[in-house]
Amino acid sequence: MKSLLSWLERRFGRFAIPNVTLFIIAGQALVLMAALRDVGILERLDGNVAAIRGGDWHRIVTFLFMPPGLHPVWAFLFWYLFYLMGSALEGYWSVFRYNMFLLIGYTANVAAGMLLPDGHLSNWFLQGTVFLAFAWLNPNFVMYIFFILPVKIKWLALLTWIGFGLTFIFGEWSARLGVAASVLNFFCFFGSDVWYRMRSGQRHMTNQVKRFTEKPPAFLHKCTVCGITDKTHPQMDFRYCSRCATDACYCSEHLRSHEHIS
Repeated sequence: MKSLLSWLERRFGRFAIPNVTLFIIAGQALVLMAALRDVGILERLDGNVAAIRGGDWHRIVTFLFMPPGLHPVWAFLFWYLFYLMGSALEGYWSVFRYNMFLLIGYTANVAAGMLLPDGHLSNWFLQGTVFLAFAWLNPNFVMYIFFILPVKIKWLALLTWIGFGLTFIFGEWSARLGVAASVLNFFCFFGSDVWYRMRSGQRHMTNQVKRFTEKPPAFLHKCTVCGITDKTHPQMDFRYCSRCATDACYCSEHLRSHEHIS
């Protein structure tokens, strides 16, 4: 995937849109201001698939600009975090690669929604994958819940993944398809890293189990002459003779009185 992205960036990088996160937020802010005066505008711009099939093709684009809610304060907080994470990803990857991340998620969500007779296009999952990508790259970033409780973002991302997993297992097919489409861009960009961490974690767990299940050695030192060990005589001092050809061990009583092994 990385080599393909590099090739695409060389060919089409000049068409990338910088600060695309800010562009999306600006569109959502305009729709919110219009909705505060006429809430009916939301129904004319949302991602209703039946309306799209009826000819309202503009909804394929305008659903991206549906605001996160009608309360300006909470919308502002959402936009602040979205801009923080989106601009961080754009700076980490590049303008083109961040555009591709959003484009893959957008295309997958539109395709999944259009496959269902009662589908509904939503920008919620797409913006959620920006959060998951940011959390993957910055797991120790601290967020303050209710401006008081500090929580590392990796734990919030874990709860999000659990929610996605439960929806995929127990939800209806429309919800399952929506979850699968929503995380496609994440696995396109981080699939190899996820697989590597899973393999490393499996090897670590295997080594841990092996270490705990292996029986400890009966002794560490055993006198070649009399046969006593550090287990049977814990107070005895054991040494290895440098003049013997083998790694022969002797207790302090036989260290200087033994016949050297050649």
